[in-house]
Amino acid sequence: MTWQKGLTERRAVAAGRAAVIVCPYLGAASNHKKASSNPMTNSGTTTASKPQTETKPCRGRPRSEHSHEAILDAVLQLLNDEGYGALTIEGVARQAGVGKQTIYRWWKCRAELVLEAYANHAASKIPIPDKGSVRADLETFLTAACKRLTDISGPIIRGLLADAVLDDEFREVLLSAFIQKRQSAVKALLARGVERGELRADADLDLTCDLVFGAVWHRLLLKQGKLDARFARQLANAVIATNAPAQKA
Repeated sequence: MTWQKGLTERRAVAAGRAAVIVCPYLGAASNHKKASSNPMTNSGTTTASKPQTETKPCRGRPRSEHSHEAILDAVLQLLNDEGYGALTIEGVARQAGVGKQTIYRWWKCRAELVLEAYANHAASKIPIPDKGSVRADLETFLTAACKRLTDISGPIIRGLLADAVLDDEFREVLLSAFIQKRQSAVKALLARGVERGELRADADLDLTCDLVFGAVWHRLLLKQGKLDARFARQLANAVIATNAPAQKA
């Protein structure tokens, strides 16, 4: 799916259907359209699953829905045209037809702005499969994730992770709005495997999620090995082998 098609789809959904990102800079939840009803990957489900975080009062005047949509659409278009490194607040303002101060009233920094736009766009890109086995589910999930990270998503995520290292507040936003959602998706797949007896009842699902994403982030950030279907299959197999029930004598 192209970025342009993504923009068309996002404009097609009703404005009242909103995705929510908890942001300590904004205080109140920021509204954007849902791309999917997927309970694990869609930002639209944040209302039910977001962690309880202390937030600051919203800065500035209330948002204009039209300007908000125009800004997020402009971010996606510029990410597609120029990439994360070249994107600037000035360029977004020019593309969206708003003033820079409008953007700065609602977002503290470029990284926060890109995260909201990208998180809502990416919400429909990774499926939460249920193919009847934890091995098939996990391999399908990881294959889709790796495919996304080998196109325009890879540089964006690398940039956001780099900014999170330097900004503790933004790191918390990135964790709650993006990373933890994907960790929860993998944990749900693994929990189904435990319920079906495919994985040990005492399997440490949190540690297993760390191992999965640690391997993915390592290849993404350091470019040590390919993020492809073969890697996804190997990683899924390793997870199953590590957590397989003991064989009966």
